[in-house]
Amino acid sequence: MSVQRLLTEKRHSEIVIHNGTVYLAGQLADDYSGDIAAQTRETLASTDRMLAEAGSDKSKILSVTIYLKELARDYAGFNQVWDAWVAPGAAPARACVEATLYKPEVLVEITVVAAL
Repeated sequence: MSVQRLLTEKRHSEIVIHNGTVYLAGQLADDYSGDIAAQTRETLASTDRMLAEAGSDKSKILSVTIYLKELARDYAGFNQVWDAWVAPGAAPARACVEATLYKPEVLVEITVVAAL
């Protein structure tokens, strides 16, 4: 089985496709100055773009891992945006954890596994 890597840099590939499964690198907002709602919207927009690039979409997401800078503070705000975005009837398996992220301004990062 072949492995397809898209948007590859020295350290990582944004998208890896293998055996009908799409793996996305951690998705981030483009602008880190926004609050949790703004960063979540941008992160999910990036997720939509990456899935489209791979030939998939959010209705085919199998699982996500959500990393929040401050879980107690940002969980409700994240979920408000997430609940409006997730494909009806296609909620994926999900884990949400608190983590130290890429930069202090980053509030959310999401990794995705989806079917083609």
